[in-house]
Amino acid sequence: MTVMLERPTTDGTDPRRFEELCAALDELNVPDGFNAEIIRGNIVVSPWSKAYYLDVMDLVCDQLRPRLPEGHRISSAPALYVFPGVERAYGPDVHAAHRQTRRTTSRHLDGEGLSFVAELTSPSTRDDDLTDKVERYGKAGVPVYLLLDMQEDSATVYWSPTPKGYASHLTLPFGEKIHIPDPFDCHVDTTGFQAPGEG
Repeated sequence: MTVMLERPTTDGTDPRRFEELCAALDELNVPDGFNAEIIRGNIVVSPWSKAYYLDVMDLVCDQLRPRLPEGHRISSAPALYVFPGVERAYGPDVHAAHRQTRRTTSRHLDGEGLSFVAELTSPSTRDDDLTDKVERYGKAGVPVYLLLDMQEDSATVYWSPTPKGYASHLTLPFGEKIHIPDPFDCHVDTTGFQAPGEG
């Protein structure tokens, strides 16, 4: 059985402008240690995350993989999901989507194919992760957005997307188990998500 999720459509921007932004992004020579996204109609370059973020991303993937909807895959590999109607192209830290979403020769994946995203905040991306991405993922119909606030040691799960954004959310401190709603309906244990002690 294949599970595809219905999504609201977005509109209101010039598709040619977004295509030009995507082309410019593709041609951009991003320095090692940085990644690029399109946020609010602008190309934004930010530094890669701290090394321990990789372990946190793996922990999220490992816990959700057994609960994926049929035909869906989860990864923390670099990928750029586009939302042309709102001039956004995000590279989420962890992303789950139907396998068909990835079966393309394009460098850009359809953001409407996402079933789950997780973002790990950093000082340079935190504001966008807490505002722009919460709003846009919700309005685009992404069923679940897990925001891991690495500066505040907390996890917030957003669900029930609507044309106005997410209708529901829950925040818990790291170290707790947080419920991930449908289509996963499981818990993610956030033990070990905190920064390691220096020593």
